[in-house]
Amino acid sequence: MSKRIRVKPLGYLVLTVAGLLTAFFILSAVSPKDKNEGFRWFINKTIGRGCIRYGQPVFSRKLRDMLPDYIAVSKAAGIEKCRDEKELLAMAAERKVFRIRNGRGYRIEDLSHSYPYLTKDGKKLVREIGKRFRKKISGSPLRASDFRITSMTRTEEIVGNLRKANSNASENSPHFYGNAFDISYARFTAKKWFVTDCDRSYLKESLAEVIWQLREEKRCWATYEINQGCFHVVAR
Repeated sequence: MSKRIRVKPLGYLVLTVAGLLTAFFILSAVSPKDKNEGFRWFINKTIGRGCIRYGQPVFSRKLRDMLPDYIAVSKAAGIEKCRDEKELLAMAAERKVFRIRNGRGYRIEDLSHSYPYLTKDGKKLVREIGKRFRKKISGSPLRASDFRITSMTRTEEIVGNLRKANSNASENSPHFYGNAFDISYARFTAKKWFVTDCDRSYLKESLAEVIWQLREEKRCWATYEINQGCFHVVAR
Protein backbone atom coordinates (compact mmCIF):
# COMPACT_ATOMS: atom_id res chain seq x y z
CA MET A 1 0.00 0.00 0.00
CA SER A 2 1.47 3.36 -1.05
CA LYS A 3 1.71 6.06 1.54
CA ARG A 4 -0.27 9.28 1.02
CA ILE A 5 1.96 12.34 1.09
CA ARG A 6 0.59 14.95 3.47
CA VAL A 7 1.47 18.57 2.92
CA LYS A 8 1.71 20.70 6.03
CA PRO A 9 -0.25 24.01 6.21
CA LEU A 10 2.99 25.93 5.72
CA GLY A 11 3.62 23.92 2.58
CA TYR A 12 0.21 24.90 1.19
CA LEU A 13 1.03 28.56 1.84
CA VAL A 14 4.38 28.32 0.08
CA LEU A 15 2.82 26.56 -2.92
CA THR A 16 0.01 29.12 -3.12
CA VAL A 17 2.39 32.09 -3.01
CA ALA A 18 4.67 30.47 -5.56
CA GLY A 19 1.70 29.81 -7.85
CA LEU A 20 0.45 33.38 -7.60
CA LEU A 21 3.91 34.79 -8.28
CA THR A 22 4.31 32.54 -11.30
CA ALA A 23 0.91 33.56 -12.64
CA PHE A 24 1.75 37.22 -12.02
CA PHE A 25 4.97 37.09 -14.03
CA ILE A 26 3.36 35.15 -16.87
CA LEU A 27 0.32 37.43 -17.14
CA SER A 28 2.36 40.59 -16.74
CA ALA A 29 4.67 39.48 -19.54
CA VAL A 30 1.76 39.19 -21.97
CA SER A 31 0.03 42.37 -20.81
CA PRO A 32 -0.82 44.48 -23.88
CA LYS A 33 -0.24 47.66 -21.90
CA ASP A 34 2.69 49.39 -20.25
CA LYS A 35 4.77 46.76 -18.46
CA ASN A 36 5.06 49.16 -15.49
CA GLU A 37 1.35 48.56 -14.93
CA GLY A 38 1.72 44.79 -14.95
CA PHE A 39 0.67 44.39 -11.31
CA ARG A 40 -2.49 46.46 -11.77
CA TRP A 41 -3.29 44.57 -14.96
CA PHE A 42 -2.71 41.20 -13.24
CA ILE A 43 -5.02 42.01 -10.33
CA ASN A 44 -7.77 43.29 -12.63
CA LYS A 45 -7.58 40.11 -14.70
CA THR A 46 -7.80 37.88 -11.63
CA ILE A 47 -9.55 39.28 -8.54
CA GLY A 48 -10.52 42.70 -9.91
CA ARG A 49 -13.34 41.59 -12.20
CA GLY A 50 -16.00 42.18 -9.57
CA CYS A 51 -15.04 45.79 -8.88
CA ILE A 52 -17.53 48.39 -7.70
CA ARG A 53 -19.57 50.03 -10.46
CA TYR A 54 -19.99 53.68 -9.55
CA GLY A 55 -22.64 54.56 -12.11
CA GLN A 56 -20.86 57.80 -12.99
CA PRO A 57 -22.29 59.27 -16.23
CA VAL A 58 -19.95 59.58 -19.21
CA PHE A 59 -18.88 63.17 -19.87
CA SER A 60 -15.56 62.68 -21.64
CA ARG A 61 -17.13 62.36 -25.08
CA LYS A 62 -18.87 65.71 -24.63
CA LEU A 63 -15.49 67.45 -24.71
CA ARG A 64 -15.15 68.02 -28.45
CA ASP A 65 -13.80 71.54 -29.00
CA MET A 66 -11.67 71.83 -32.13
CA LEU A 67 -8.55 73.98 -32.52
CA PRO A 68 -10.07 76.38 -35.11
CA ASP A 69 -12.86 77.14 -32.63
CA TYR A 70 -10.58 78.87 -30.15
CA ILE A 71 -6.96 79.26 -31.34
CA ALA A 72 -7.37 82.94 -32.33
CA VAL A 73 -8.87 83.85 -28.94
CA SER A 74 -6.29 81.75 -27.09
CA LYS A 75 -3.47 83.50 -28.95
CA ALA A 76 -4.87 86.98 -28.30
CA ALA A 77 -5.44 86.32 -24.58
CA GLY A 78 -2.13 84.58 -23.89
CA ILE A 79 1.55 85.44 -24.03
CA GLU A 80 3.65 85.75 -27.17
CA LYS A 81 5.51 82.66 -28.35
CA CYS A 82 8.79 82.13 -26.51
CA ARG A 83 11.78 80.88 -28.44
CA ASP A 84 13.32 79.05 -25.48
CA GLU A 85 13.30 78.62 -21.72
CA LYS A 86 15.21 81.86 -21.20
CA GLU A 87 12.46 83.90 -22.85
CA LEU A 88 9.79 82.06 -20.89
CA LEU A 89 11.57 82.78 -17.60
CA ALA A 90 11.70 86.43 -18.60
CA MET A 91 7.91 86.28 -19.00
CA ALA A 92 7.70 84.80 -15.50
CA ALA A 93 9.86 87.61 -14.11
CA GLU A 94 7.40 90.09 -15.61
CA ARG A 95 4.53 88.10 -14.03
CA LYS A 96 2.98 87.32 -17.38
CA VAL A 97 3.11 83.63 -16.49
CA PHE A 98 3.31 81.89 -13.12
CA ARG A 99 5.02 78.73 -11.90
CA ILE A 100 2.49 75.95 -11.28
CA ARG A 101 3.18 73.61 -8.39
CA ASN A 102 1.30 70.70 -6.84
CA GLY A 103 -1.99 71.80 -5.33
CA ARG A 104 -5.27 70.58 -3.92
CA GLY A 105 -6.58 67.87 -6.22
CA TYR A 106 -3.69 67.85 -8.70
CA ARG A 107 -0.05 66.90 -9.16
CA ILE A 108 2.45 68.11 -11.75
CA GLU A 109 4.32 65.32 -13.50
CA ASP A 110 7.95 65.64 -14.55
CA LEU A 111 7.45 67.65 -17.74
CA SER A 112 9.89 66.62 -20.47
CA HIS A 113 8.22 68.50 -23.36
CA SER A 114 6.90 71.64 -21.69
CA TYR A 115 7.44 73.99 -18.75
CA PRO A 116 5.27 74.31 -15.60
CA TYR A 117 4.10 77.85 -16.26
CA LEU A 118 0.66 79.26 -17.07
CA THR A 119 -1.01 82.64 -17.37
CA LYS A 120 -3.07 84.00 -14.49
CA ASP A 121 -6.26 82.64 -16.06
CA GLY A 122 -4.65 79.26 -16.65
CA LYS A 123 -3.48 79.08 -13.04
CA LYS A 124 -6.95 79.95 -11.74
CA LEU A 125 -8.52 77.31 -13.95
CA VAL A 126 -6.17 74.56 -12.74
CA ARG A 127 -6.97 75.42 -9.13
CA GLU A 128 -10.71 75.47 -9.81
CA ILE A 129 -10.62 72.08 -11.53
CA GLY A 130 -8.65 70.65 -8.60
CA LYS A 131 -11.07 72.07 -6.02
CA ARG A 132 -14.18 70.84 -7.83
CA PHE A 133 -12.66 67.44 -8.55
CA ARG A 134 -11.88 66.89 -4.87
CA LYS A 135 -15.43 67.91 -3.95
CA LYS A 136 -16.92 65.66 -6.63
CA ILE A 137 -15.19 62.52 -5.31
CA SER A 138 -15.35 63.42 -1.61
CA GLY A 139 -18.12 60.92 -0.85
CA SER A 140 -16.40 57.97 -2.55
CA PRO A 141 -13.70 55.50 -1.43
CA LEU A 142 -11.38 57.47 -3.74
CA ARG A 143 -11.71 60.77 -1.88
CA ALA A 144 -8.54 62.88 -1.73
CA SER A 145 -7.28 61.47 -5.06
CA ASP A 146 -5.32 63.76 -7.37
CA PHE A 147 -5.23 64.05 -11.15
CA ARG A 148 -1.94 64.59 -12.99
CA ILE A 149 -1.05 67.46 -15.29
CA THR A 150 1.22 66.17 -18.04
CA SER A 151 1.87 69.23 -20.22
CA MET A 152 1.75 73.01 -19.98
CA THR A 153 3.56 75.82 -21.82
CA ARG A 154 5.87 75.01 -24.72
CA THR A 155 8.55 77.02 -26.48
CA GLU A 156 9.46 77.05 -30.17
CA GLU A 157 12.61 75.14 -29.28
CA ILE A 158 10.60 72.38 -27.57
CA VAL A 159 8.13 72.06 -30.45
CA GLY A 160 11.01 72.02 -32.95
CA ASN A 161 12.54 69.06 -31.11
CA LEU A 162 9.15 67.34 -30.94
CA ARG A 163 8.66 67.71 -34.69
CA LYS A 164 11.93 65.88 -35.33
CA ALA A 165 10.39 62.79 -33.74
CA ASN A 166 6.75 63.50 -34.57
CA SER A 167 5.88 65.51 -37.67
CA ASN A 168 2.31 65.90 -36.33
CA ALA A 169 3.46 68.13 -33.47
CA SER A 170 1.55 71.37 -34.06
CA GLU A 171 3.34 74.60 -34.88
CA ASN A 172 0.10 76.42 -34.03
CA SER A 173 -0.49 74.91 -30.60
CA PRO A 174 -2.30 76.81 -27.82
CA HIS A 175 0.47 75.48 -25.55
CA PHE A 176 2.61 78.33 -26.91
CA TYR A 177 0.40 80.97 -25.31
CA GLY A 178 0.52 79.91 -21.67
CA ASN A 179 -3.18 79.17 -21.21
CA ALA A 180 -3.33 75.50 -22.22
CA PHE A 181 -2.56 72.32 -20.30
CA ASP A 182 -3.13 68.58 -20.56
CA ILE A 183 -4.52 66.35 -17.81
CA SER A 184 -4.03 62.59 -17.93
CA TYR A 185 -7.28 60.63 -17.67
CA ALA A 186 -5.42 57.32 -17.32
CA ARG A 187 -3.22 58.01 -14.29
CA PHE A 188 -4.31 59.32 -10.91
CA THR A 189 -2.71 59.49 -7.49
CA ALA A 190 -5.20 57.70 -5.27
CA LYS A 191 -4.99 56.99 -1.54
CA LYS A 192 -6.14 53.43 -2.02
CA TRP A 193 -4.04 50.30 -1.95
CA PHE A 194 -5.31 49.02 -5.26
CA VAL A 195 -7.10 51.04 -7.92
CA THR A 196 -9.35 48.91 -10.14
CA ASP A 197 -10.41 49.64 -13.70
CA CYS A 198 -13.81 50.67 -12.31
CA ASP A 199 -12.10 53.14 -9.96
CA ARG A 200 -10.09 54.60 -12.84
CA SER A 201 -13.19 54.95 -15.00
CA TYR A 202 -14.98 56.74 -12.17
CA LEU A 203 -12.09 59.15 -11.65
CA LYS A 204 -11.82 59.80 -15.38
CA GLU A 205 -15.48 60.61 -15.85
CA SER A 206 -15.71 62.61 -12.62
CA LEU A 207 -12.84 64.75 -13.90
CA ALA A 208 -14.52 65.02 -17.31
CA GLU A 209 -17.75 66.18 -15.66
CA VAL A 210 -15.92 68.92 -13.76
CA ILE A 211 -14.21 70.13 -16.94
CA TRP A 212 -17.49 69.97 -18.88
CA GLN A 213 -19.25 72.07 -16.24
CA LEU A 214 -16.52 74.72 -16.48
CA ARG A 215 -16.80 74.60 -20.25
CA GLU A 216 -20.55 75.20 -19.96
CA GLU A 217 -19.74 78.18 -17.75
CA LYS A 218 -17.55 79.45 -20.63
CA ARG A 219 -14.40 79.29 -18.54
CA CYS A 220 -12.53 76.91 -20.83
CA TRP A 221 -12.43 74.91 -24.03
CA ALA A 222 -11.69 71.21 -23.73
CA THR A 223 -10.99 68.22 -25.95
CA TYR A 224 -11.01 64.50 -25.19
CA GLU A 225 -7.69 63.39 -26.71
CA ILE A 226 -8.28 59.67 -27.11
CA ASN A 227 -4.94 58.80 -28.71
CA GLN A 228 -2.95 60.99 -26.30
CA GLY A 229 -4.65 59.73 -23.13
CA CYS A 230 -5.47 63.20 -21.86
CA PHE A 231 -7.99 66.02 -21.62
CA HIS A 232 -6.65 69.07 -23.44
CA VAL A 233 -7.90 72.18 -21.63
CA VAL A 234 -7.55 75.85 -22.62
CA ALA A 235 -8.50 78.72 -20.30
CA ARG A 236 -10.77 81.41 -21.74
